[in-house]
Amino acid sequence: MGYTEQMNWLSDVISYWKDNPEGYWFKRKLYGWGWTPVTREGWFVTLLIIVAILGNAIRFEHGGYSAADVLPQVVIPTALLVVLLIVICYKTGEPPRWMWGPPKRDEDNVNKR
Repeated sequence: MGYTEQMNWLSDVISYWKDNPEGYWFKRKLYGWGWTPVTREGWFVTLLIIVAILGNAIRFEHGGYSAADVLPQVVIPTALLVVLLIVICYKTGEPPRWMWGPPKRDEDNVNKR
């Protein structure tokens, strides 16, 4: 991909993120299924979850726990935080669907809630 093509792609992505009249915290990923944060609130929630997961892992590493404690002390809390993030994305984001590139204007209007 040449420099001009990269800049066109980047401007398409930024345009898609900024086209947010509904005020979604998370917009659909442009490729695949899922969401990406596009507002301060979305980024804050995402970073908060990441910090919580890393903090729990560091606490476990330095806490002198045994290997048997990995499931209840790390895996389950991490899974719950990921589920919480998915619920927040679902509640405050665009309805999820498979995407492969920026939506066309007519597709975007057809797939509104």
